Amino acid sequence: MKIGLFTDGLPGLSFSEALDWLVEQGIEAAEISTGGFSKTPHCNRTELLKDSKARSEFKDAFDQRGLTLSALNCNGNTVDPNPERGKEQKEHLYQTIELAEKLGLDTVVAMSGCPGDPSGTPYPNWIAHPFQQEFLEILEWQWDKVLTPFWKEAGQYATDHGVKIAIEMHPGQSVFSPSGLRRLRDIAGPSLGANLDPSHLFYQGMDPNLVIRELGPNFVFHVHAKDAKINPHRTVSDGNLDLNPMHLVLERSWGYRTLGFGHDELWWREFVSSLRSVGYDGSLSIEHEDSLMSAAEGIIKSVKFLEPIVLTTMPEETPPWL
Repeated sequence: MKIGLFTDGLPGLSFSEALDWLVEQGIEAAEISTGGFSKTPHCNRTELLKDSKARSEFKDAFDQRGLTLSALNCNGNTVDPNPERGKEQKEHLYQTIELAEKLGLDTVVAMSGCPGDPSGTPYPNWIAHPFQQEFLEILEWQWDKVLTPFWKEAGQYATDHGVKIAIEMHPGQSVFSPSGLRRLRDIAGPSLGANLDPSHLFYQGMDPNLVIRELGPNFVFHVHAKDAKINPHRTVSDGNLDLNPMHLVLERSWGYRTLGFGHDELWWREFVSSLRSVGYDGSLSIEHEDSLMSAAEGIIKSVKFLEPIVLTTMPEETPPWL
């Protein structure tokens, strides 16, 4: 495995500056955003699609620094019920798939999206409880009328372009758990799998290691290395469905943290072992969203934390018993 970084954590640096900084920190792989929710300008998607010279220069930027481009990230609401936003987000995803193929890259990170409801509202409607019959009717409509046709087409489009779509299970999106991801894969086909981000599973009460093993081989396409800290003093009084702003750390039941500040080294060793047990050997793409640390501090600490856990290079001569 390689230690990587999702470069959205470095919004103040240009593309070249970000790659140089990665090299300085001993990071081996980069994940670059192409659109969706991201506003970080590390990739001009439309220019790269049209201009072969620009694509060549883009790839050379990685090769010259000895870096690997691990994935293109297009996290956004691909089924947004707002007509303008929905059209834009779908375009971002499809163009990202095309760009990945042109770059010789096989992985695009995305989210499942969250539709509206039969009323025609321009706002996403996330159903997270089966209490009212109306909730179940909306949920059935979302899967049958929106998610199924969209992802059946998108899955085939990815297959036709030789690209895999790694879906991030994320609350607020239709797919936030393994059962939802398996349902979406049944619709889209084997070109769709997981971007395994344990941080979103912790606060839902899941065991990411068990999730990995239950998903099994050929399901984890990409990994985000991001931690989360559960605040037991808040969860016992308010639970984990927390709508407090992310920066109000002391008032929240949980928060995103730098690696090692939510779960210890033993846990992360088991996480890497679980990934290896299902055949994953890609990058661990650090995603910095810790409101208590600057990006530089959090990323550097995460790299130092991962280095003794991940064997990034093999010795020149491998002993015969290995």
